[in-house]
Amino acid sequence: MKLPRRRFLHLAGAAAGACVLPRTAHAIDYPTRPVRIIVAVAAGGGADIIARVIGQWLSERLGQQFIVENRPGGGTNIGTEMVARAPADGYTLLLVNLTHAINATLYEKLNYNFIRDFAPVAGIVGVSNVVEVHPSVPAKTLPEFIAYAKANPGKINMGSAGNGSSSHMAGELFKMLAGVNLVHVPYRGQGPAMTDLLGGQLQVIFATTPGTTEFVRAGKLNALAVTTATHADALPDVPPLADFVPGYESSQWYGLGAPKNTPAEIVDKLNREVNAALVDPKMKARLAEFGGTVMPGPPADFGRFIAEETQKWGKVVKFAGIKAD
Repeated sequence: MKLPRRRFLHLAGAAAGACVLPRTAHAIDYPTRPVRIIVAVAAGGGADIIARVIGQWLSERLGQQFIVENRPGGGTNIGTEMVARAPADGYTLLLVNLTHAINATLYEKLNYNFIRDFAPVAGIVGVSNVVEVHPSVPAKTLPEFIAYAKANPGKINMGSAGNGSSSHMAGELFKMLAGVNLVHVPYRGQGPAMTDLLGGQLQVIFATTPGTTEFVRAGKLNALAVTTATHADALPDVPPLADFVPGYESSQWYGLGAPKNTPAEIVDKLNREVNAALVDPKMKARLAEFGGTVMPGPPADFGRFIAEETQKWGKVVKFAGIKAD
């Protein structure tokens, strides 16, 4: 039986709509099950803490659990590659930070391209690093530490969250500009490095403020300087490193990313909820405790920021001749 042309077009349109509606409805209803936020470093460091803070917010706002899962190893590349290869459905996200921008140059061969294989979702917060030393180090100020380091070349262990991490790069920039010789000791995350610093196996670390300021306030570690150009709210009495080493500036930052081709509706929904967190008074106060400056904006802005940071730190990696393990 032949259908009239108008009836045929009506049925064809309905069939086409049926193909589109489920995906649109899926994006609108997202999430309908728990979501994983992969943190590509060990638990206890700044990335882990920020992921849990934003994960709790998203859980409460979207009615599903956002579960933080630590996948350390390979200088963040193991966890990052896992997310790059995950289904692009919004149920596996990545806590993005400065290390991902650095690794693009630090590693000659990666099984993923961060700019190409990830969709930027939202910036969260930028934080300062802090020059923290064990109380056994005979230095109460940064100039005293520089003098001590110059008098003991190659004898001071500098821990980091891993090769190419924010703490490593901040330390390498300090070594270059201050003219000191510190021995770099990489760890699989800031948490393990902090444990050894507190135990005296390390003498110094350029740690991110989340997860470390409480040790300074408790007198377990001495903070000599912050790496940002201005004072950090979390440690207002600690001077900027640039006050003693002109031209120095370094900071860590955190955001969310997703596998490429994640539906724009899901990316936009997550972006809106993260931005809502960044203007919420309680969340802003909590992030300020870490010395953080919020990074609101649409996904495209975060993508441009990542590209700029990749270019900036790529130049530092090449200039300093830093190699991956």
